[in-house]
Amino acid sequence: MTVSYKDAPTTAVDVDGIPFTYRQVGAEGGVPLVLLHHLTAVLDDWDPAVVDGLASERHVIAFDNRGVGGSGGTTPDNVEAMADDAVAFLEALGLGTVDLLGFSLGGMVAQVVAQQRPDLVRRLILAGTGPAGGKGGASGAEVLQSAVQQASAEGRHPKHILFFSPTPTSQAAADAFLGRLDGRTQQDRDVPVSNETIGAQLTALAKWERGTSSAGLATVAQPVLVVNGDEDIMLPTINSFELAQLLPNAQLSIYPDSGHGGVFQHHTLFVQQTLGFLRD
Repeated sequence: MTVSYKDAPTTAVDVDGIPFTYRQVGAEGGVPLVLLHHLTAVLDDWDPAVVDGLASERHVIAFDNRGVGGSGGTTPDNVEAMADDAVAFLEALGLGTVDLLGFSLGGMVAQVVAQQRPDLVRRLILAGTGPAGGKGGASGAEVLQSAVQQASAEGRHPKHILFFSPTPTSQAAADAFLGRLDGRTQQDRDVPVSNETIGAQLTALAKWERGTSSAGLATVAQPVLVVNGDEDIMLPTINSFELAQLLPNAQLSIYPDSGHGGVFQHHTLFVQQTLGFLRD
């Protein structure tokens, strides 16, 4: 597979009678890198610059979990059930060992998968996320609504506000990021998330903030790379510091002048760090 992510075909696999949609790029062989995406996201929300950069050395798989985008079923309202569905997807593809890159809500799912199925996970990258009991998830609906209203009033995309800092440099990076997302042909776009899915995901975030399962992170023996922007308004950056402290084998990288989407703003550095981490 040498195709760019923006041109990768969308396919589906049967997971207990329900179709899960996914795309894959990079040469097959070795340990695949599986991507777990954020609140409201579908396959089209992964930055091709990030995916293609990672696929230069790795077989990369992105998928829609249950009820998300083109996948069937109903989106669960808790992270633990989302993790169960992610494991079922990996097993349906016949994958025995994987590396996981979880962004935001996907990072929470990745934490649970690593705790419940340590045999399945070799390494973890946790981006723009936080531990159970961390701060910020319960206010997700309020932050999202405020950003949508502000973006509408200013004629901008909500991700300008949610993912990037208000500085000129970060906003220019937002424009470039959104331009890359628009690179895929309109004929093969993923299905947008439903209001029901958004509601379930927001409930899952609120439950995660009230959770106490972060103590289980001490059992995660796998190497973990924790990354974030220095001004995350979705899941405050302090959560990344707490994750790095709770995990026994973690590295922490905080990107300057950037927000929740720091990995997209600093995509070249993020890809370089991630590939180096996965090679070690």
